[in-house]
Amino acid sequence: MTSHTIVGAGATARATALLLAGSGDRVRMVSRSGNGPDHPLVERIALDANDADRLTEAAEGSATLFNAAMPPYHTWPETIPPLFGAILEAARRTGANYVMLGNLYGYGPPEGTLTEDHPLDATGPKGRVRARMWREALDSGVPVTEVRAGQFYGPGAYSIFNMMVVPKVLAGRLALVPAEFDVPHAFTAIGDAAAALVAVSRDERAFGRAWHAPVGNVPVRELATTLADLAGAPRPRLETMSDRELTLLALSDPFWEELWETSYMSHRPFTVDSTRIEETFGVKPTVPGQVLAETLSDGGR
Repeated sequence: MTSHTIVGAGATARATALLLAGSGDRVRMVSRSGNGPDHPLVERIALDANDADRLTEAAEGSATLFNAAMPPYHTWPETIPPLFGAILEAARRTGANYVMLGNLYGYGPPEGTLTEDHPLDATGPKGRVRARMWREALDSGVPVTEVRAGQFYGPGAYSIFNMMVVPKVLAGRLALVPAEFDVPHAFTAIGDAAAALVAVSRDERAFGRAWHAPVGNVPVRELATTLADLAGAPRPRLETMSDRELTLLALSDPFWEELWETSYMSHRPFTVDSTRIEETFGVKPTVPGQVLAETLSDGGR
């Protein structure tokens, strides 16, 4: 029986674990909390993945080590390098293939639609650290690939859309959004990101390069309207959050201050091409209506 180790316990990590376990593979989920899905083939392990020695012990015998770890948003420049370094070291010691769950920050502001061939020329601290972690993994000699996802949506997604749009739309209330809502944005369903991670982990063609997760380039208003129609809620009322409102929010939570770096993703058209993974591995974006119906089935979370 093939074994895998997943570092992280967020929605994508959980969905990936269930896909692997559903195919008969054994999965160890490593996180500080020790959380994970309840499945007979999923073992939940509580440990700090910054400890390369303990992580190596936990990952011993794994064919793949998946990095789906996500430290607090505002701490990335400080916390990601040692954490990702420890995970990469564990992959090196165990001989496991290394599969990273990434995002689009490393590219920086693009001109036109993003493909995987766009250079990693981010100027902001979060984008630079993501680009650096990919380059270090690529130069390590460990077989590595990365799946870069857009803004997550779907059941359990931790994202602006799920946090700030979904509950307001379902309640029939005004949603203040730190984004322009009538221009296309790159969205990735949680399930599609998990399917992409599993697909690349099982094919030698994936290694040594990065792949965009399946993406739907959809305006926020379109998603919100589909959600309202499915839920029988009133027509969505959306308003772009002002700079002043965002600044005031940042006084109580450092998360909001971090959104300035990636405002180009939220306040102007930001589109991504995921053709490469779709044509190579057959992993395609799920229809938004289905993703939002699953969100409603999960209680709108």
